[in-house]
Amino acid sequence: MDEKKRKELAASLLKDMEATAARMRKLIVAMPPHDLLGYIYAQYILKAMAGQSATEEQREADGPDDLIDQNQFLLEYVHAVLASDVSPEELTFDEAQCAELFELSRKLREQAMFYAMASSADTKSGLFGPDTADIEFRAKSNWVLLRGNRYQVLEGEFYSYVLAPHDDVLREVYGYGAADIAEGFQAMANASRSGHADAIGEIMRQFEAAQAFAATCDKPLEDVMETWVAANAEKSKAAGLAFDDMFRGGTANVSRHTTLPPELLADLAYRRGEETEFFAAGDFAGTPYRTLPARKKPLIQLGSDYYAIDPCFTRDAGYRALLYNLLQRKPDYKKTFEERQKSMSESAFADILSDQLPGATVYQEVYYKDPATKQWSENDTLILIDDVLFLVEAKAGAAATIASPALDFGRHAQSVQDLVVKAYNQCERFFNYLNSAEEVPLYHRVGGKYKECGRVRRSEYRMMMPIGLTVESFSPFSTYCKELPQIKPLLGKHAFMSISIDDLFVLKRFLSTPGSFAHYMEVRQAVAGIRHAHLFDEFDHLGAYLTKNRFDHDIADQLRGGKASMLIWDGMSDIVDKSFEGEDWESKPFPSQEFPAEVLKLLVAIDATRTRGWLSAESHIRNLGEEGRTNLAKVLTDLRQSLKQHPARYFTLAGDDEPLFVWLQRHDQKIDWTSVNDKASAAALAVRASNVIGVVAEVNAEGAFVGAHAFAARKPSARTADNSHIYEDAARMAQPTRMVNLNDSKKLAPAAKAQKPGRNDPCPCGSGAKYKKCHGR
Repeated sequence: MDEKKRKELAASLLKDMEATAARMRKLIVAMPPHDLLGYIYAQYILKAMAGQSATEEQREADGPDDLIDQNQFLLEYVHAVLASDVSPEELTFDEAQCAELFELSRKLREQAMFYAMASSADTKSGLFGPDTADIEFRAKSNWVLLRGNRYQVLEGEFYSYVLAPHDDVLREVYGYGAADIAEGFQAMANASRSGHADAIGEIMRQFEAAQAFAATCDKPLEDVMETWVAANAEKSKAAGLAFDDMFRGGTANVSRHTTLPPELLADLAYRRGEETEFFAAGDFAGTPYRTLPARKKPLIQLGSDYYAIDPCFTRDAGYRALLYNLLQRKPDYKKTFEERQKSMSESAFADILSDQLPGATVYQEVYYKDPATKQWSENDTLILIDDVLFLVEAKAGAAATIASPALDFGRHAQSVQDLVVKAYNQCERFFNYLNSAEEVPLYHRVGGKYKECGRVRRSEYRMMMPIGLTVESFSPFSTYCKELPQIKPLLGKHAFMSISIDDLFVLKRFLSTPGSFAHYMEVRQAVAGIRHAHLFDEFDHLGAYLTKNRFDHDIADQLRGGKASMLIWDGMSDIVDKSFEGEDWESKPFPSQEFPAEVLKLLVAIDATRTRGWLSAESHIRNLGEEGRTNLAKVLTDLRQSLKQHPARYFTLAGDDEPLFVWLQRHDQKIDWTSVNDKASAAALAVRASNVIGVVAEVNAEGAFVGAHAFAARKPSARTADNSHIYEDAARMAQPTRMVNLNDSKKLAPAAKAQKPGRNDPCPCGSGAKYKKCHGR
């Protein structure tokens, strides 16, 4: 289709959208709001229940059905009309008109999607270079389709964290602190999530109580109902409220389902007819490409109560509206507010992930003199843990613009510029500084002066991860940012990632150990460096990692050879999404990658010991596929059991990555580090690797791992008289039958005779550190 015809098609679709939206407005404004809400929610619940009871085969046979998403889309329109119009005096509920409304809602979404395609196809260039047209289409389609991709059970946790810095002012303005407000938002989410089930349970309880009463009276229920109601006023009232929840939109009544004060609810709500922009004359009037009122204020006032009609925008829209109105009520708080927001966002990564970053060195507000400009520069948060470096640039402002991409795609692009590119540039400047010398100093600014607070050597870090952190989710731009022409791997190999505080609360649950989190971030960074490979958000990345492990290899294989210009993985978050379903979600274990028990025990021992290089050792083991993990488990089991006859055993596991050298040592024997290093060096020569990742695992008399020390061994640069035995050992190891070496350790000198080094002596493992700071801890 040529450009002229595409423009004509886009104009025609726009006209059709406006007509459909006008008809929807007319139908919604003419119906009693409570009855209309009750009807839509009932359809929503019935569909959800049908989906839960259906088998996987039935769901696949039925094909995709987005009625639930369609209902949420319609609820936003109900909110928009109620915010924009005052209803006539006489209102009548009409189920036939409701059916028409559902059909119009489906039609409007379809028209909006066709418009997204037709209006984006001609975009030749922009902020995203040659990919701008595709990303513009995705921005428009997500604007229409995306409905609060959040886990409702985590609402309270999110609000509690991000509102905590403002606790004193929230108490002053609203009489409620951060924890109380967070509890209110969680109650709001719970009502929409399980309110109908709770209402059904309440009605059943009251019905059974009334039946029992009738049985004691030996009369039919209808004959004693009036008496029972009179004698059980509170129970009958509860039943009445349950009926309201089920049939008149009562689950959305946040005045009843939360204890949040009216002043706060009023700040989050529209009064009837207050909204004047959504249906105002002009292009896109009333269409999904205007900014839906629910994106500005998530609540609506009906009578004296406040309703959260659409449950999916209460997170972002509620957060923005609350902070905006807090500053409106207390304008002199603005400067302190900004300082507190900045401090909260800069601390969030290390704070929320404290269990994943044990013993990490954390520098905040790090200063350094830029070698290029000779000016002092500042970075938010630098985190150093073992051989992994995280540089986190936090942006405390709202992540997502509420301006429609159809009305102003440039403003959306500017959000990317502000939230992604600025963070990237700050990370790039710091990485260049790290690369400017073998060791660079870091400074804090104290009393207007710069005081050195630490030093960093780039060579000590296997992984360096530049991260842009936003408060709110920035999907899909957070994962598309790698398509920006100026976003390139720093120093040629360290890809930039964009993550939100929102994401961190999920990641910490699924990646509960430092090793699993570091390995996920390693894989995540690898995917961030692959252009034209798209997963929608962080939870798709997490789901892909849990189910496929090194899914970056799968993506690279699929893109190799230029057979595909773009690769999209969809639905990978399913394993994550399902973990937050059900009332018992907190008591169930979260999905994780599977490891044979023997390998898992070794990983636990490595994590418990945490000697220098332990994350590298864990990464190597976690890189193994199912077969590699099984093979490792078998060798570990066999050799661990043989320690009853031998003081130590060892083997080398070779593969595509660096070889893994494992030395198993009886716990009652001292480690002979000379022998360990010689054998590891021989292994490096045997497999022709420059380095070997080593693990020395100690096993007690019961066969349990009591410690596992990571270390690095290097291949000798040249053969000498002193190391000829290493070369001879390597020749034996290189034989095909000895690639996994089961050497008879009887030939080793008894480890008990090894002299223990002094605390300030170099550690015999070869790390270069003092013994007291390495394996002598």
